[in-house]
Amino acid sequence: MTIAPDSAQQGSPHYRAMRELVEQMDDRISGKFEITKQGIVHDMMSPSKPHELTALRLRRRLESVMPEGRLAHTGAPDVEDIFEGVLRLPDIILIDEADMEGQGSFDPRTLIAAIEIVSRSNPENDWVGKTRDYPLLGIPVYAIFDPRTGTGAVLSEIHPTPQGPRYATRKDFVYGEDVTIGEWSISTEGLPRYENQVEGSGA
Repeated sequence: MTIAPDSAQQGSPHYRAMRELVEQMDDRISGKFEITKQGIVHDMMSPSKPHELTALRLRRRLESVMPEGRLAHTGAPDVEDIFEGVLRLPDIILIDEADMEGQGSFDPRTLIAAIEIVSRSNPENDWVGKTRDYPLLGIPVYAIFDPRTGTGAVLSEIHPTPQGPRYATRKDFVYGEDVTIGEWSISTEGLPRYENQVEGSGA
């Protein structure tokens, strides 16, 4: 669900108001809140077992091939660019441990990659909204894993377009294949699927 702002103006007072609203709702309403150019996005469902197991297995596989000091981090804090008026909470970020130091949100331009496991309740947020927002934030690689369909995609090479920065390259994969995220290749064997899903495209 997206709550659109009253005005298209995305200046800092407007963003701060949405940020304060999100902080208030975080304490009272279940689910995950994020802020985009289009307004506040609320994923109403808590992460399921397949979602969390996918995140765990991806994190372990990535950290087994990455050098020391480079992490596959899950959880808080969020990734925020107050000048763009965007706040996101990726399922996994690849980041240097040194860039995790300090207070507040992560600087999106320190991320090596962002990874999302598609939500069963709001797949458009991962396939459409974040495909738009992550290049805007300067995140060089965005990988999507979709347990609904057993497919995914890795997007990279940010380039300018009339609609704003976009990823120029998309490499699709199916579960069971190896996938390369940044400099590192991992297996997608054994990643769980959501039950009772029809095969097809996740985009």
